[in-house]
Amino acid sequence: MQWTRVEANWAAFVDPILQTWPDADEDEIASIDGDREAFTDYIATVEQIERIEAQEQIAEWLEGAIPSDVRMDEEMDAEGYAESRKHLMEGEDPSDDDAKFGDDQTPETPIGRRD
Repeated sequence: MQWTRVEANWAAFVDPILQTWPDADEDEIASIDGDREAFTDYIATVEQIERIEAQEQIAEWLEGAIPSDVRMDEEMDAEGYAESRKHLMEGEDPSDDDAKFGDDQTPETPIGRRD
């Protein structure tokens, strides 16, 4: 995930930050307000590590899950819609009725049932 998303939704990331760095203080994290440099310095101090190692930990953390508050953002909907285009058959549009392409065809009797 990009830091701009973290910065824009900082409050939603406070809990995930505290889960990753449990020695961090919630009020301190909240006061950083998405400033990446300040966050890096703070993590280096809390973890008692070099700044470069803090940057590496943060980069690894950015590869993790996006909080549901952020994922539900309309901007993420647009990204998901655009991403869905990669998984479509030729000539299919994300807003098409799946029945035209055979995706929704299910047997009348569910598999494993005799009714």
